[in-house]
Amino acid sequence: MSVTLVWVGDAPLDLAAHEAAVAGPRAGAVVSFQGVVRDHDHGRGVTLLEYEGHPSAEAVLREVAAEIAADPDVYAVAVSHRIGTLAIGDVALVAAVSTAHRAAAFAACGRLVDEAKARLPIWKRQVFTDGAEEWVNCP
Repeated sequence: MSVTLVWVGDAPLDLAAHEAAVAGPRAGAVVSFQGVVRDHDHGRGVTLLEYEGHPSAEAVLREVAAEIAADPDVYAVAVSHRIGTLAIGDVALVAAVSTAHRAAAFAACGRLVDEAKARLPIWKRQVFTDGAEEWVNCP
């Protein structure tokens, strides 16, 4: 029903702000997700990630959020993706969804994250502990 927050940028992301953006008196469930930079990928140590986004990234993220918000069970959607260099433990993606009941909120938040990852024109460079690097999700 409502997209309350969509953002792509290089500042740290705030989970509590996303949860507050979707909360309301009708919401019996607020489900949120944080995608956090981990120190490994497929058995290799990772030292940092760098995300680069196409200029259309925020518009695409807004489209994804609007599609999830169109679900009649969903009250509000908030989602953001960070770009730039991120260290281990930094948050790359935050999503929050509110609904009347928990099952619908979990399902909608899962769809939101899956669609954002599938469609967002943001590419990731992983730097490994051995000095090697790899670009992921590049066209």
